[in-house]
Amino acid sequence: MKNYLSMALALACAVLVISLVMMKRGDDAQHESDAGAFADVSNQLNSAVAEIATCNGTILTFSNSLSESQSASLTFSNQLMEAQSTIAQDAEQITNVSQRLAAVESEKQTLDQRVMDLNSQMTNQIADLAGRLATTRTDLDQLTKGCLLLEDRFRRDVAERVVAERKFNNLSALQDQMKYLKKNPAGAITAEGIYKGLDIVVKSNTFYVYSPE
Repeated sequence: MKNYLSMALALACAVLVISLVMMKRGDDAQHESDAGAFADVSNQLNSAVAEIATCNGTILTFSNSLSESQSASLTFSNQLMEAQSTIAQDAEQITNVSQRLAAVESEKQTLDQRVMDLNSQMTNQIADLAGRLATTRTDLDQLTKGCLLLEDRFRRDVAERVVAERKFNNLSALQDQMKYLKKNPAGAITAEGIYKGLDIVVKSNTFYVYSPE
């Protein structure tokens, strides 16, 4: 009986020892597995921390880039506003220049019309002056001709007067003339008769000499 108990106890002890060994091994394996898992988690955590740090750096860089972009956008916006203001001023200046050009063009057309009118007036005046000059030349030619005729008549009258004076200075010629006048008395002496004998036409505002036949 005791042998059976001893054997049972020994068997139980052996089973217990085997169980403890198995449990120890299982605990060691679990510990090793847990240690490996912890190491993996730690490595993953380190990788995550590194990635977070990298992401933080990237985020910081992106934030700086965003700030620079915002600053550049603000600068561009200001430049755009200045450009729009400049464009508006240029458009106003272009409008003013266009209005001035239109006014200058209108003045040019007015001046061209005046020049045409002046040219027309000058042409008419030149034509009128040419007509007057031709008339004056004709009158001058007629006057010159009359003066030549008058000069010729004057010379003939002077010659006739000299001849008459010589006759009146000659006693026999004067007596013969007196005898002739007694037999052939002259008619009344008038201005018309004198002018008629001189081949001269006299009016209130002009006179001219006509050539005797």
